[in-house]
Amino acid sequence: MLTDEFLSVLSAEKGYSKHTLRAYEIDLKSFLAHCFPDARDKPVADERLLAEIETGGSRLVRGFLAALSKKGISKRTIARRLSALRSFFDYLITVGRLGDNPADGVATPKFAKSIPHFLTVDDMFRLLDSIGSDTPLEKRNRALFELFYSTGMRVSEMSNLDVRDLDEENHLVRVQGKGNKERIVPMGDRALSAIQDYRMAVGSGHGPLFLNRDKNRLSDGSIRNILAKLVKTCGLNVPVSPHTLRHSFATHMLDSGADLRGIQEILGHASLSTTQVYTHVTVDKLMQVYDRAHPRR
Repeated sequence: MLTDEFLSVLSAEKGYSKHTLRAYEIDLKSFLAHCFPDARDKPVADERLLAEIETGGSRLVRGFLAALSKKGISKRTIARRLSALRSFFDYLITVGRLGDNPADGVATPKFAKSIPHFLTVDDMFRLLDSIGSDTPLEKRNRALFELFYSTGMRVSEMSNLDVRDLDEENHLVRVQGKGNKERIVPMGDRALSAIQDYRMAVGSGHGPLFLNRDKNRLSDGSIRNILAKLVKTCGLNVPVSPHTLRHSFATHMLDSGADLRGIQEILGHASLSTTQVYTHVTVDKLMQVYDRAHPRR
């Protein structure tokens, strides 16, 4: 099937993560269900799909988006599905199965960019300081979340770290990011010390850096569960996810005067505009300081 071929190309040639591939798969299935409600989960013949796209054109795409909106699907999700369709149609053009991209003339839904949720410095310290360091698992958790806050890594990047990715002498970590793009990220003294303490406890010389009880790689889901338990234990009354720690890292760095482009490199953002969302938080804080301090505001 053309959709399967497209997903294979995204995986093999583009290096998309399994999470991104799953999102694309869901988006394309949603489109197929709209075009062929009679087919349900049955495969749709390529020629039938191509004929439907060519006949319907942009009208078909707009009808799909309108149906999503009517179901109450968020504008952010609708925008993502339109983006997935554009990419799929571009692939069909590349392989000579489609002449024009019917999604090119369809406007992307506008939605307000939300300011990322983050922890205050005090709450961040409270979370980290609540982690024990007596047992190997506690040492692992302390190393894990000290490194999270020290580097702003994504949870998938943290899970995929190997011991060989550490450059302890220079306080650096090699990170395999989205699209298999590699970047080098600095880490602080506290994170490095916690990692060394953990590695001494488990005798980890090679392979995955963070291990579960069975000495296998710690998964994304396990990291989320560990964090949820720590948040509950230390009494933080706010929702905290691994991405919250990433947002906290970026916000605290910018509040302390870090360069926006430097933060972009550390976070692994392809575009500076993605990083600029954090400036809203910084500007809000700046305005509060101005309002409090200026004698003639």
